[in-house]
Amino acid sequence: MSLLLEGKRAFISGGTRGIGAAICDVFAREGADVAFNYHTRDDLAAEVIAKIESYGRRAFGFKVSVTDRVELKKIAREIAQDWGGIDILVNNAAVNKPDNFATTTDNSWDWVIDTNVNSLFAVTKPFYKRMIRQRAGKILNITSIGAISALPTSVHYATSKAAMIGFTKCLSREAANFNITVNAIAAGIFDTDLGNTLPARLLEAHENWVSLKRLGEPKELAEFAAFMCSDRNSYMNGEVITVDGGVVT
Repeated sequence: MSLLLEGKRAFISGGTRGIGAAICDVFAREGADVAFNYHTRDDLAAEVIAKIESYGRRAFGFKVSVTDRVELKKIAREIAQDWGGIDILVNNAAVNKPDNFATTTDNSWDWVIDTNVNSLFAVTKPFYKRMIRQRAGKILNITSIGAISALPTSVHYATSKAAMIGFTKCLSREAANFNITVNAIAAGIFDTDLGNTLPARLLEAHENWVSLKRLGEPKELAEFAAFMCSDRNSYMNGEVITVDGGVVT
């Protein structure tokens, strides 16, 4: 059987840590050339590039913020020149901060909303326009169960992830005209830097309200993401699929 993503070209936002790094790894293993952006850690970027290339796939790592519209347009052009474009875009990059709403600062709110919401426009638009020209593409957005359930997470984070669901639903209708699908995964709590920013009391309570009694492993989400972005998943559009270990709410 052929690989899930054989011959595909993908861009992953936030590709050096946690779920993003796992997606880069699994997508390359499944046959895709993988480009990604990152913000600070050159050492981690080098590790991800080496892992992608170990599968015999091409890799690009770009040190640029997901909110930098000018640089992201340049990146889309560069990838188009070298690879001819991309087939898959995964909006994964996100930040969180354990805040109570009453004490959330202006800076904290702006940081989370800017990174998690404004990046959707900055990252997606330059790649989406090229997918339109190709008349093909798959966009996958990594949102959170905190956007759809009254869980004890930060309000700014839940708000940003709910915005991602609206983005997914609305764009999917427009994109379908060009043979582009847009879907999302609502992730539970995974064993990542982001997941571990949650308060200790919440992480301790996690086993009581998740039926599998553990945190998710990033690779577990990445495996499902690979299927969602493959040609074998050809009739799903505008959907938000929950991957959370069985949260009981």
